[in-house]
Amino acid sequence: MPADRLTLMSQKHHPLQALMTSHAGMRRMLNLWPPFLFSGISVREISKDFRHTKVRLKKKLLTTNYVGTLFGGSLFAMTDPFYMVMVMKNLGKEYIVWDKRSEIEYVSPGKSTVYAEFHLWDEELDEIRREVESSGKYLKWFEVEIKSGDGTVVAIVKKQIYVRKKS
Repeated sequence: MPADRLTLMSQKHHPLQALMTSHAGMRRMLNLWPPFLFSGISVREISKDFRHTKVRLKKKLLTTNYVGTLFGGSLFAMTDPFYMVMVMKNLGKEYIVWDKRSEIEYVSPGKSTVYAEFHLWDEELDEIRREVESSGKYLKWFEVEIKSGDGTVVAIVKKQIYVRKKS
C-alpha cells in the first residue's frame, strides 16, 4: 500500500483490544489468536513496558514442511505483529503505527523448536519521535533473529514500520 494512502487511513482497533491493554492480557489473547494457536506459535513473554517480547514456535507434525523442517510461513508468522504493537504501545495514542514491509532470510533448516526475541530500545523510540517531528512520518526497519534452543540462527526477519502523528 502506498505511504500516502496510509496517511489517509485512520487506525482501527481490534474488537478485543480492551482485553489487550496490559502485557499479560495481550499475551493471553495472542496465545488464543487462531493464526498462532493453530500454528504452534506461543508468546512466552511480554514485558510490562512492551519493550521485550519472546515468542516460540514448536516443531511438531503440523508445523513441519515436506522435508521435515519448520514451515517457512510459520517462521514468518511468529514475527508478525510484535514490532508494530511494541512501537504503538510505547509511542502512545497520538501516533499511527503500521507494518509497512517485511522480508525473511532463511539461514539454516529449522530442525527443532525455535525462538524470537524482540527488543525496543530508548534510542529507537527517540529516533522515531525525532524523525516524525521533522519529516511528518518515518519508516523504521527492525530486525529479529529466529534461533533454535542452542542459538543456531534459522532465519532473520526484517520489519519496516511506518509511523506518523495523528492529525
